[in-house]
Amino acid sequence: MRVRMAWVTGCLGLAMAGVVPAADEYRLGLESTERAAGVPKGRVESFEFEASRVFPGTHRHGWIYIPAQYQGREPAAVMVFQDGHAYVGETGLMRVPIVLDNLIAKGAMPVTIGVFVNPGHRGGGGPDGSGWGNRNNRSVEYDSLGDAYARFLIEELLPFVERTFEVRLSDDPARNAVAGMSSGGICAWTVAWERPDRFGKVLSHIGSFVNIRGGHVYPALIRKTGRKPIRVFLQDGSNDLNNAHGNWPLANLEMASALAFAGYDHRFVYGDGAHNGRHGGAILPESLRWLWREEPGAGVGLEAVLPDGGIREGWELVGEGYAFTDAAASDADGNFHFSDLPRGDVYRVPAAGGTPRLWLENGPKISGMKFGADGWLYACVQATGTNETRRIVAIEPGSKRVETMATGVQPNDLVVTRSGHVFFTDTAAGQIQRVPTSAREMSRPPTVAGGIARPNGIALSSDESELWVSEHGGRHVWRFALNPDGSLGGGERRAVLAVPNGGADSGGDGAATDGEGRVWVTSHLGIQVFDGEGRSLGVVSRPQDKGSVSVAFGGTGHRMLYVCSSDRVYRRMTRTLGR
Repeated sequence: MRVRMAWVTGCLGLAMAGVVPAADEYRLGLESTERAAGVPKGRVESFEFEASRVFPGTHRHGWIYIPAQYQGREPAAVMVFQDGHAYVGETGLMRVPIVLDNLIAKGAMPVTIGVFVNPGHRGGGGPDGSGWGNRNNRSVEYDSLGDAYARFLIEELLPFVERTFEVRLSDDPARNAVAGMSSGGICAWTVAWERPDRFGKVLSHIGSFVNIRGGHVYPALIRKTGRKPIRVFLQDGSNDLNNAHGNWPLANLEMASALAFAGYDHRFVYGDGAHNGRHGGAILPESLRWLWREEPGAGVGLEAVLPDGGIREGWELVGEGYAFTDAAASDADGNFHFSDLPRGDVYRVPAAGGTPRLWLENGPKISGMKFGADGWLYACVQATGTNETRRIVAIEPGSKRVETMATGVQPNDLVVTRSGHVFFTDTAAGQIQRVPTSAREMSRPPTVAGGIARPNGIALSSDESELWVSEHGGRHVWRFALNPDGSLGGGERRAVLAVPNGGADSGGDGAATDGEGRVWVTSHLGIQVFDGEGRSLGVVSRPQDKGSVSVAFGGTGHRMLYVCSSDRVYRRMTRTLGR
């Protein structure tokens, strides 16, 4: 089912926030101020952490809440609160230990260990554990995009907590939540966005989804990235900040709209509060009830072409244990082929499915290949055995006879037209070159386009009127008009590839097209998908953390999307037909 957004303004907030007599005068309910009769009290202990390698030289205060029901036999759910001092006290605006005691006792949430951690501080003069004093590493840790803070939690802080307090924490993302207010709110979202395999729930109070360190891009990323398995609760108020970094209410409204568009299981509560924790604290019990409820959400996004919206779990492992897979290609019947490049082997996966079988052994070391209309396999060769000569070859599929088409080349990847032209990318020279399929022992074939930032992947539109080329060393996908005589015209940077936070280039690599005009390009972020006009449709998650380098459609009807990823090959079913 689709989860509807909740808009809570004025008196509409009464059901969740208690009495609201005037703007920003939210009051805590009984579940926040006192433990119900018979509810056992969990214990809270403090700690200090100074051993971070992700943020070296920082020291920070923290606390752990261990519910009375925790016995240690099974891993407990865990919820990590940023700016922990604002959440852990029993006399402040949040009073999380009291709320958790009540909700756990009622069965409204699982037995959950709370970890409350303050941002790091370098050098002397830092504040004590309590209060909002200046912690000089806070903005770097909380407002920055990227996976640094997620790594800090997963690799450093949570293992430290387990060792120090002898507790067991679940690594199931459905039982891991992360929360914060202001910059801590966007930090919570970034943690789950970067590592949805570990954190599946986010609670953001007055989140700073503005341009402090680039966080204003999240609404656009959410719309154009395959939906991730994250449940999100957002809270903000109409009297929140409006300054040089941006407008907090508008930014949160944009986030809520993007989450709705992309089909996330989310809720947005919008009141009239300012930049503080009053409203978030007043609705905290209901926020946690909603966040930890059992029923699943549902969504759309890339589901127009991928049944699961492009999440990592949608990939199926086809084969593993190779030195380096590349050169994804399918024949007319949908039989999928790929190379184990360093070993000079080519494998074949039948269109009906199954496991890879060796098709060509100890042959050329192939970085890119495609089948022509004549049934021959055309390939970019990096070497053959100890012979380091690079060339373009044609392979007769029956006898596996290899014939040299062109030498004096530095080929990376190629396509073959029905009219008998092979176009290939020369990554180092920034060029596209052309050779006829009839050529044999041709030297230095002509260049037909140049000035491209390390061109890599190359693909034809279904009607062969367009040629698409990805930039490995840049941020664009080029589109050329392909004329009947084999000449190219109208070269333009048509699509913009997303770049990882802090990255210099997209890593645009292998490319494929489908019958509806979409262009699929592997990159550092995943497989980026564009419509025929170059507009981004989303990013399909990588099957593993290692890079994805080559992509092709295969299988019965060419509906299966295959990707070569380092030492493995994966596939997933689509709702489109590949070229």
